[in-house]
Amino acid sequence: MYPESIEKLIECFKILPSVGNKTAERYALAMLEAPKEKIEQLIEALQLVSNEIKRCPICGNLTDKQLCSICCDENRDNTTICIVQQPKDVIAMEKVKSYKGLYHVLYGAISPLKGILPEDLNIESLFSRINENIKEVIIATNPTMEGDTTALYLIKALKKYPNITITKLANGLPIGANLDYADEMTLTRALDGRIKQ
Repeated sequence: MYPESIEKLIECFKILPSVGNKTAERYALAMLEAPKEKIEQLIEALQLVSNEIKRCPICGNLTDKQLCSICCDENRDNTTICIVQQPKDVIAMEKVKSYKGLYHVLYGAISPLKGILPEDLNIESLFSRINENIKEVIIATNPTMEGDTTALYLIKALKKYPNITITKLANGLPIGANLDYADEMTLTRALDGRIKQ
């Protein structure tokens, strides 16, 4: 129907979350109408992200440096680690401005039905971070079936460290929701009311 190059562009847009055929088609046609310099800026931004963004070797957060800005920040509370599922959850927690500790990004959640097992996630490197300085581990997985399964697995695995307090975000986050969609007040209440596991 469209020339091959436009069809390819439509297919590329369909890899984005919640973008179906119609939306991808609108995006592709909008690109044809955009000024050439805007298209070149988009291409440059995509290349920069593709070439420069990587996972922090300590926490797994996204960075364009050797370590992420949080792991490099000497003012952070290095006795607390908050475990989240995705880098966007770090951003959501940072917007709250009441948590000053470190993070650990899992890159997903345990889901046997989808074939995602603990060894498929960024969990082993978490255990290598646990030392005598760590006093608390906050489990901030999404309140979904997969998030709860992951939380239970982590709680059980972390029980072998007797000097660590294991907490989980309190109620206030709706069941089935994602952390990055929660408003700042809800996240603040959940963080303040976390409970020991």
